[in-house]
Amino acid sequence: MKRVLSGIQPSGQLHLGNYFGMMSRMIKYQNENDLFCFIVNYHALTTIQDKELLVNNTLNAAMDFMSLGLDPKKSTFWIQSDVPQVCESTWLLSNIVNLGLLDRSTSYKDKLAKGLTANLGLYSYPVLMASDILLFGGEIVPVGQDQKQHIEITRDIANRFNNIYGEIFVEPVPDIEKTSKLIPGIDGQKMSKSYGNTIPIFGEEKQIRKKFMSIVTDSTDIDKPKNTDTALFHLYSLFLNKSEIETLSERFNTPGMRYGDIKNELFECFWTYFEPFREKRNYLNDHKDFVLNSLKEGASKAGAVADDYLLKARDAMGLHYG
Repeated sequence: MKRVLSGIQPSGQLHLGNYFGMMSRMIKYQNENDLFCFIVNYHALTTIQDKELLVNNTLNAAMDFMSLGLDPKKSTFWIQSDVPQVCESTWLLSNIVNLGLLDRSTSYKDKLAKGLTANLGLYSYPVLMASDILLFGGEIVPVGQDQKQHIEITRDIANRFNNIYGEIFVEPVPDIEKTSKLIPGIDGQKMSKSYGNTIPIFGEEKQIRKKFMSIVTDSTDIDKPKNTDTALFHLYSLFLNKSEIETLSERFNTPGMRYGDIKNELFECFWTYFEPFREKRNYLNDHKDFVLNSLKEGASKAGAVADDYLLKARDAMGLHYG
């Protein structure tokens, strides 16, 4: 059984894109592999400098993922800062990383282009990410195509360390989902918080219904067939099987269909689909001690693995002198 490692950004409300794009993969890994999954609140410090916001986002992210099926009994689930050994290993790895490797990081350039202030945390971000993976023996790392470079950098760092100090770290392999489909936002672009076009999974019924009713549609006359290559059609298809999608396509191609009716149907479908998840989310919100204890147990398990790798790395580098 291979170890799969994945980090989750505590960046606010989970949305449909998160669920259909990432969460389904996590459940599959959880059931078939040794899943190590954590909330990357150290990473979040590069973009969040508001104490209360980070505290709330971190705990809410943990409860959201547990509500949607991440099971602490089937996986190792923790908060990044509860295993601070990753900071020491980041420093150890930093001493064998050439600046040229970090200069080639496209994520740093992308974040600067988006207006983030240049700082050491942003620049050295790939080293912390490498430490996240190597310190826990991650063999498989699920990433999108745009994150492939991070794994390549991690492999470079592991290879260089092993060449200098001996075989200590596992060189991870990226698991890039080539068939992942684009989850559209309410404006038709990729659903993303940065575009402000998301549909949250948890929240007030009235506010979420409003999101569905604001899905952008064209001005095709009611007596004309409607285009199926639209955000409305693709979002509705997420909740349907193959036969039901064919039926929906026929409805779009039949004159007389009203977009407003479809939006209302889609909301009702969404609300029913996520009802058990909302119940679980409410339960966890009322039983935070259970959540915190689960995270503490996960951190203890992850910390034991980290200690083992860190001990070997320290010894290999000559930091054990007694």
